[in-house]
Amino acid sequence: MSALAAVVLALALSLCLYTCVVYPALLKALAWLRPRAQSKTANGARPLISIVVPAHNEAGVIAETLERILALDYPARQILVVSDASTDGTDEIVMRFAPRGVELLRLPERRGKTAAENAARSRLRGEIIINTDASVRIDVAAVQHLVAAFDDPSVGVASGRDISVSNVDARSNPGEHAYVGYDMWVRDLETSVSGIVGASGCLYAIRRELHMQHMPEGLSRDFGAALVAREHGYRAVSVPAAVCYVPRSLSLRREYRRKVRTMARGLRTLWYKRALLDARRHGLFAWMLFSHKLCRWLMPWATVLGAAAVVLVALAPGHRWGAGVLALGGIALLATAIGWLWPEGRPMPRLISLPTYALSGNIAALEAWVSALGPGGTALWEPTRRGPDVARIQQL
Repeated sequence: MSALAAVVLALALSLCLYTCVVYPALLKALAWLRPRAQSKTANGARPLISIVVPAHNEAGVIAETLERILALDYPARQILVVSDASTDGTDEIVMRFAPRGVELLRLPERRGKTAAENAARSRLRGEIIINTDASVRIDVAAVQHLVAAFDDPSVGVASGRDISVSNVDARSNPGEHAYVGYDMWVRDLETSVSGIVGASGCLYAIRRELHMQHMPEGLSRDFGAALVAREHGYRAVSVPAAVCYVPRSLSLRREYRRKVRTMARGLRTLWYKRALLDARRHGLFAWMLFSHKLCRWLMPWATVLGAAAVVLVALAPGHRWGAGVLALGGIALLATAIGWLWPEGRPMPRLISLPTYALSGNIAALEAWVSALGPGGTALWEPTRRGPDVARIQQL
């Protein structure tokens, strides 16, 4: 039994090490070995773009969001807000912006973010479609940088750089801040090798012909955008200069629910596009998709198996450190419970926040697997509520 537990533990640790350390290291090595592409000079063209903002009950932030979009350094644009059957006055606020060119499309019944984006397709006039959220703030030059990425004819999707910020206290939720920074770093490495395997749902641009491709309502269109681009012979890239400020969740509970929804939809999207995991046809991209997405989503199961193996070994006769292992596990669970009950908006000590964020993220992934594989499908999109003064984040 101890030998089997040791093998399970070794396999679990290997998967985690490969996903978090070895995969980025291999990307860095490949980027160094591959010839550097010649930098392209923007051709100065300003194609018409359509900026799409799905919204459900965003009355608290939608006015400021639209003001910031109207202030973007890009004049040739269409701005379309898709109200997912909002009931809090969002539609009335958006209609006040009609004289300034903002359009409103209201769905008669709530159907979710992807359904809202699907419904908007017939109303879009731009050559490039910019997708963003009502709860984030786009840097004034971000759209310029995204559009410039399409000067490269091989690019089908351009994803912005998420920067995790706090509208309460810079010390709040450092776990989320660290994770977002790590994920953006990996995307930069993937871009330098072949292209990213998923775009940022907060801000990304896509060629019109790719955006018009069908995407089932229960799937994730931002993740699927990169996969659709690859199917049609294009790359998806990360654009570091296209900055999008993303406020952190006010509590671990909100972040947990967001992760469950996001990962469950991601799993279903990956299954829908599973043909891209065929290395015989898609080579390097299939390996990157497997390593970045599937391995990362399998890590929580590896963690569970690894923890069970440790407990079995620790409790076996002759192991005096069993009590210590169980104590450490109890401390981790206690930290998670404290983080779960922590008051919204109050900064959480890093000593609690970092392990709590990691452990709750793993638990969220397990629930996401159950949700994705269950007969009920994934949960309906629920916009992440990031606080009433999200739009008042100080300029960074």
